Amino acid sequence: MKAARWHGEKDIRVEEVEIEQPGKHQVQVEVKYAGICGSDLHEYTHGPMIIPFNEPYPLTGHKGVTTMGHEFAGVVSAVGEGVKDIKVGDRVAIEPMYRNKESAFYVEGNYNLGEHFGFVGLSSNGGFAKYVVVEDYMVNKIPDSMSFELGALVEPAAVAVHAVRNSGLQIGDTCTVFGVGPIGLLTIQAVKAAGASKIIAIDVSEARLKKAEEVGATHVINGKDTDLVDQIKEITGARGVQYGFEVAGVQPTFTNLMKSLRNGGTCVIIALFAKPLEVDAFDIAVRELKIIGCLAYKNIFPEVIQLINEGKMDVAKLISNKIKLDDIVDKGFEALLGGNEIKVLVDIAAS
Repeated sequence: MKAARWHGEKDIRVEEVEIEQPGKHQVQVEVKYAGICGSDLHEYTHGPMIIPFNEPYPLTGHKGVTTMGHEFAGVVSAVGEGVKDIKVGDRVAIEPMYRNKESAFYVEGNYNLGEHFGFVGLSSNGGFAKYVVVEDYMVNKIPDSMSFELGALVEPAAVAVHAVRNSGLQIGDTCTVFGVGPIGLLTIQAVKAAGASKIIAIDVSEARLKKAEEVGATHVINGKDTDLVDQIKEITGARGVQYGFEVAGVQPTFTNLMKSLRNGGTCVIIALFAKPLEVDAFDIAVRELKIIGCLAYKNIFPEVIQLINEGKMDVAKLISNKIKLDDIVDKGFEALLGGNEIKVLVDIAAS
């Protein structure tokens, strides 16, 4: 079968590989659609970051050249020994995070915090191929009414929903979303579904701000504006917002987010920052501000599938292009780096 394989920085090749068969407690999935994620872009431009290139990943033993892709949906094509409640023909979306069952965090239900954080498509071969083998606990059935395109967006939507759940945001609360790439746009949809009364989107791209309005932002502000904090406070009645979601991952956005919080407000960090942050601890103390970190998701896929299937998160609005596997570098990775796309799905079935 053909697969998009990471060989090194700026070196992804579509090449022929052997089809893997499922082992004990594993499931083989025939992939229909797979999305390109921001973490995939980081591996492409600066990797290896998560990909275990020099030392094997402890939970799988995988090392070296890797078939990428962790946002995907498809049909179960084979099941291994010991697999229960999953059968050939099931339509599924995959939660690609590996779980370290020997970790105390796993026992507590916080498997996303367990040692050896890793994903299918980064820590093992993934969904940019016709067939992929995953652990049985990763498999989530999707209804017949949900398309495979939407199924491929369950994983990034789960990141946003988990962040909103962690935040404590309730019906009627106000919030900002700094950075409206795919995860930021999904965060807007998640806070809207949670009942936020005012959703203020901030970005330097007018095209993304327009998309933010389409998916549910009540107000948009260009991040280049020097008075953006004043604009936020004017929208919220001078006090500032109750919640700020940091999805850009750079110092200026974090600084402005903290300034725009009302006293007692909460900053929710979703982005993975490339550099350490400067934090005004005095300001945090005297205004009783809170900073919450969010890592991926946990125990949430069924709810996210339901939100999407019921139209409470209209994730289809994020899809800007569908491409074939052979075009994944030029029309996928490079197009996303050039800012010409929002969310690119790879049509594996047509490839």
